[in-house]
Amino acid sequence: MDMDSLFSGSSLQSLARLLRGAPEEEEDDDDDVQPCCSVGAMTPASVGPVKKETTSTFQVKSENKKTIWNTEEVPEGSEFDDTWDPREKPEYEISFKQHVGTEDVFFGMTGKDPSTACCEDIVIKIKLPETKYSDITLDIQDKVLDLRTPKKKLLLHLPYPVNSKEGRARFLSEEEILEVTLRVSRKLDFINFSDG
Repeated sequence: MDMDSLFSGSSLQSLARLLRGAPEEEEDDDDDVQPCCSVGAMTPASVGPVKKETTSTFQVKSENKKTIWNTEEVPEGSEFDDTWDPREKPEYEISFKQHVGTEDVFFGMTGKDPSTACCEDIVIKIKLPETKYSDITLDIQDKVLDLRTPKKKLLLHLPYPVNSKEGRARFLSEEEILEVTLRVSRKLDFINFSDG
C-alpha cells in the first residue's frame, strides 16, 4: 500500500463522515448529498462533528437602559477606591484567632483545626506612626475595611465576610498601632462552632 492511496480524497471524506457521525448508508443512498468540501480545501476543522453557529446576544437586565452594570456586579467597597488620593498606604498585618478550650487542645473533640476556616476572628494590626487617636476614621462593612488619617489611607478587602456590628478597635499609642478585631460571619458557623 502506498501513501497516495491511504490519503486519497475519497478516504479522507469517508473518514470525515465517520467522525461526524453520519451513517454510512446515507452516503450511498442519497445522490443529493454534496461532499462537504473538496480534498484540496479540507482542513482539520472539516474532520469531526459539524459545529453549529451560535450567536450570543447580551441582554441588559437593568430597568434603566443607560446603566452599564447592575449594582450586584460592582464589588463592595469600590465606592471608597480613590486612585488619585496621594496619601500612602500604611503597613498592616492580618492574623486569625480561634477560641479553643481543653477539649480542643488535648482531646480534639470539636473538630477544629489550625486552618483559617476554623477561626472565629480576624485581627488586623495597622501601623500608624505620628498619628493621634482623634485623627483616625474607621469604617467597616461586610467585606471591606476603610481607614483614613491625615497622612495614611487603607482600603482593605477582607478575606472573609465579617459582622461589622460586633467589631472592636483599640489604639495602642506606645506602639502606634491600631488593632481591629472583627468577628467572621460565615453561613454555617452556628453549626461548626456551637457550644454543645
